[in-house]
Amino acid sequence: MTAEPGTAELRAPLAKRVTDTVTVAGFKLGWRALRGLPEPLAYGLFDRIADLSVKRGGKRIERLRANYRRARPELDDAALQALVRAGMRSYMRYYCEAFRLPSLSREQINGAVVCRGDEEVRRFTESGETVIAFVGHLGNFDLAAAWAAGQLAPTTTVAERLQPEEVFEEFVAFRNSIDMDIIPLTGGGDPFAALVQAARAGGRIIALASDRDLTSNGVEVDLVGHPARMAKGPAVLSLLTGAPLYCAAIHYEPAPNGTGLGGYRTVIEFSERLYPRVQGPTSAKAQDLIQQCADHLSVTIREHTSSWHMLQRVFVEDLSGGPR
Repeated sequence: MTAEPGTAELRAPLAKRVTDTVTVAGFKLGWRALRGLPEPLAYGLFDRIADLSVKRGGKRIERLRANYRRARPELDDAALQALVRAGMRSYMRYYCEAFRLPSLSREQINGAVVCRGDEEVRRFTESGETVIAFVGHLGNFDLAAAWAAGQLAPTTTVAERLQPEEVFEEFVAFRNSIDMDIIPLTGGGDPFAALVQAARAGGRIIALASDRDLTSNGVEVDLVGHPARMAKGPAVLSLLTGAPLYCAAIHYEPAPNGTGLGGYRTVIEFSERLYPRVQGPTSAKAQDLIQQCADHLSVTIREHTSSWHMLQRVFVEDLSGGPR
């Protein structure tokens, strides 16, 4: 005989449905409302949210501070605190732009992004080949991808599946509308198999945020002078398919008068094409390629630290505890 569910068991699914409904409604309301606000008001609101977050503190703020301290050990406490505030403002700028991105014209997107070192990438995409770009949690990846989709080639990326599902579907629909193809990390087929298929189809940029190891199957590299773990997917995909691999470091910089968004523009800096510097098995070559990506990112992290939105654990010495 099966016991009837108790009150707590009955309440749990209802509570989740209510929470999901509120989350979806809030997401849609925020998306629409922010698109209607004047630009200075919208960015000012998110600056205020950033400042309040730093003042309140918490595990994620402390993780950002710890990561910044490793990247910039020369800073005293006051300078580090100022950098954390700037970093949170940069992080909130990213979210403000993500909400407002659907309302931007192609001309506005092009005016808000500057790309350097993309000449060779253009030659590959114009000839119908696929390019693989290793990117980090730097600057505004979505705005950079929207620009690349219009100026270089349609873009494919992998994204963590958001909850509730309807929010993830909104996320995917919007990005599909700007020529971004989203492969879910979970809840679908094998994401790496889908990436291989996309790479072999040609004519795309596959951009993968890989400066965090989400699978515990990554490689250890040196990042800003400290051991860190990163995903090896971009390197393995390049070695398997022959598609050229680049690291694309993204950051914010103040925009010239009358350009950019909220006083800033997004900068994309491509590395030279990356080749394995070692002989041996695929694993050794992948390790070397990801280290080269880490080297490229390290320069940007040190020079534009506030654009590094890393509020999770990434360094090996932190992986045994603390906030992710």
